[in-house]
Amino acid sequence: MSDSKDKKPSGGRKPLTVSRGSGSGTVKQTFSHGRSKQVVVETKKRRTVGAQTKTAAAKPAAKKPGGDGGKEPSKLEAAAKKLGITVEELVQRQKVLMQRRAAEEKRKAEVETQQARTKALQDKQQAKVQEDKEREEAEVRRKAEEAERKKAEAEAKARADAEAKAQKSERSTGRGKGRDGGAAPSQADLEAAASSGPSRRKGGRGGKEDRDRRDSSGDRGRGGKRTRGKLTIASALGDDGDRQRSLASVKRARERERERRAGGESQEKVSVEVTLPETITLQELAGRMNERVADVVKYMMQQGDMLRGNDIIDADTAELIAEEFGHTVKRVSEADVEIGLDGEEDDPKDMVGRPPIVTIMGHVDHGKTSLLDALRSTDVVAGEAGGITQHIGAYQVQLKSGDKISFLDTPGHAAFSAMRARGANVTDIVILVVAANDSVMPQTIEAISHAKAAEVPIIVAVNKVDLQEADPNKVLTDLLQHDIQVESMGGEVQAVEVSALKKKGLDDLTEAITLQAELLDLKANPKRAADGIVVESQLDKGRGPVATVLVKRGSLKRGDIVVAGAQWGKVRALVNERGQQMKEAGPSVPAEVLGLDGTPEPGDVFNVVENEARAREITEYRQRAKRQKQGIASQRTSLEQFMTNLKDGATKAEDLPIVLKGDVQGSVEAITQSLEKISTEEVRANVVYGAAGGISESDILLAQSSGAPVFAFNVRANKQARELAEKSGVEIRYYSIIYELIDDVKASLSGMLAPEKKETFIGYADILEVFNITKVGKVAGCKVTEGVVKRGCGVRLLRDDVVIHEGHLKTLKRFKDEVPEVTNGMECGMAFEKYEDIREGDRIECFEIEMIARKLD
Repeated sequence: MSDSKDKKPSGGRKPLTVSRGSGSGTVKQTFSHGRSKQVVVETKKRRTVGAQTKTAAAKPAAKKPGGDGGKEPSKLEAAAKKLGITVEELVQRQKVLMQRRAAEEKRKAEVETQQARTKALQDKQQAKVQEDKEREEAEVRRKAEEAERKKAEAEAKARADAEAKAQKSERSTGRGKGRDGGAAPSQADLEAAASSGPSRRKGGRGGKEDRDRRDSSGDRGRGGKRTRGKLTIASALGDDGDRQRSLASVKRARERERERRAGGESQEKVSVEVTLPETITLQELAGRMNERVADVVKYMMQQGDMLRGNDIIDADTAELIAEEFGHTVKRVSEADVEIGLDGEEDDPKDMVGRPPIVTIMGHVDHGKTSLLDALRSTDVVAGEAGGITQHIGAYQVQLKSGDKISFLDTPGHAAFSAMRARGANVTDIVILVVAANDSVMPQTIEAISHAKAAEVPIIVAVNKVDLQEADPNKVLTDLLQHDIQVESMGGEVQAVEVSALKKKGLDDLTEAITLQAELLDLKANPKRAADGIVVESQLDKGRGPVATVLVKRGSLKRGDIVVAGAQWGKVRALVNERGQQMKEAGPSVPAEVLGLDGTPEPGDVFNVVENEARAREITEYRQRAKRQKQGIASQRTSLEQFMTNLKDGATKAEDLPIVLKGDVQGSVEAITQSLEKISTEEVRANVVYGAAGGISESDILLAQSSGAPVFAFNVRANKQARELAEKSGVEIRYYSIIYELIDDVKASLSGMLAPEKKETFIGYADILEVFNITKVGKVAGCKVTEGVVKRGCGVRLLRDDVVIHEGHLKTLKRFKDEVPEVTNGMECGMAFEKYEDIREGDRIECFEIEMIARKLD
């Protein structure tokens, strides 16, 4: 085949030719035996007749000029050939370019249209602003003209009055002048005389200006239009002819008129004393300052604080605002409700002698209660479980001489240190009981510390001197180590040898107490409102909340309204230590008070108030403060613990929840403190709820929801509570001695401790050869060189004395059998769990891990 450019193709189809254009190429074919062949290949698109017709109609210029057929290529074919594409592809590209150009022009037109709209809107807004500005200027000019008109009217009226007075005076004098032949003044002269005013001085145009003002006022009165200072579009078109002033504009004009009549000057502000609590709203602050709320809000906005009238601010911010507005400030607090609760100071004339309050302190089982029993001639020890005092007892003893002494018996067990400190704080004299056979013990030292902290005198009572092993001198000598120097050794502390069992030395002890009380000169006013200390409190099933109080000043009577800590009530009954009813309790008299709405905390101060409203106000404040304090403390503790554990990677301590019920509040408090002391970082006893009183159904429900046992100390559960506990599976444990309760909790906490791991070395084995067994993996052929190897023991793989793996044995075989252990000198096969990187010459170290149970110290 060859190119036929000089022949005109006949018909619509061109002859088959091989084109050397961009669509052709050469392909090399390779055959066997080193033969190859070059083949010319042309890639040609299939063209349809319809597409050709459409292209010819759309682009008539594509035809060759002169109609000479294929003699000369057309412009399109030349361009397509230059670009290496077909004519149809070139036409398509031109169409796409034209479409893109049209879209670009359309987009530009839209952008120009949008810009024109934006500019027109801006021009419209500027025109509106200009029109508003012109309207305001016109309003200002109108007001100025109105003021000038009123001023001119006032001047015209003044001139008219002057003219009337002048005419009247002329008439009265004219008659006389007529008789004398004088001529009367003409009307023109009067007008000229009256017109000599301020307007005449301004270039002589005053009369014309007055006429113009009168004419304009006459036109306004007849309904004419007001003149404007500047011609606007609305006024030129006549659109504002029927416009009227709005009601707000009229109100503003009236307000300005009232201010102008008042003189236009603001009245001088009156400074007031503003009482500020700890928090206050802006609206309330504005009311107390006699200021508008809007002014206060505006001031805060100027300071950068976007506040509303209902927003709460603190007292410091409120004080700054009040001082900025020119007012004085008086700060008050919620705690001010307690001001005056203690009453006024007593007059020395009203003071009379009172019995001393004596606290008996010492180590456990040194005979404190037995000594008090000997003084009272009553058997109190028989009522104490195990011979140990479980809570403070308050008693009053009358001696043979008629003198009275109030005694407080404190526990000696280590758990009751808080109760001993409370007893020392309310006492006048401390009797330190020391057993002659035991000498100074830990609780004895603690009692000495409490007495010194309270700065009260000490009387040493050396008890149990009747025993054979008693050594009183050793007791006095040991006390010297704690700065207690008795009189026999040159000191100031009295020491008395007594025997509570034989009732020996009791008179000497009471005489020493009376002597010390005389030296202290104890006095109180019995005629004032009573106050004192809550020694103990409990919830009695038949009598309700019962508080044991010790009166320090005044006299507590039945019917008095008492505030004790966060509780209050009306005294329904006063009972002494013998169960007898009393009408009143004077200074230094212990008594049980019935009628409170709850059990106060031991150590709380009680006061008598004038009415129930004051009592309710004080207790509500104290309860609110207590809740806030507990909430903040718990939140702070939880956050601190959470962040500390998160930082250190420590795990949270395991809790042993406990519901604790006791006979008195002091015992519950002491047990709670003891449980906190035995807790550690790993385990701790968490008292979910602790209170005085018997076990009720609500206690069982709480224990069930929290998964806690119920520990009952000297109390019992009622029938409904027992049935509910059996049904829900809640354990109730009863105790009468504090030692047993603490030991049980300690044992439970010890069981919660994670066991201690102890590693024991058992043997070495050397790898002699490594076998790769199908479906099993690598197995080490070993020889035990030391000790023994046991199946399932822990292993470490050593390579050049470096540990490269630690795990457990998966299998231990001798020959083909699994064996429990292989001893020294024997060969065996070993495989590790999930590890196969073992080599010949490695060494295996075998060990066992022993779990040892831990205990709390």
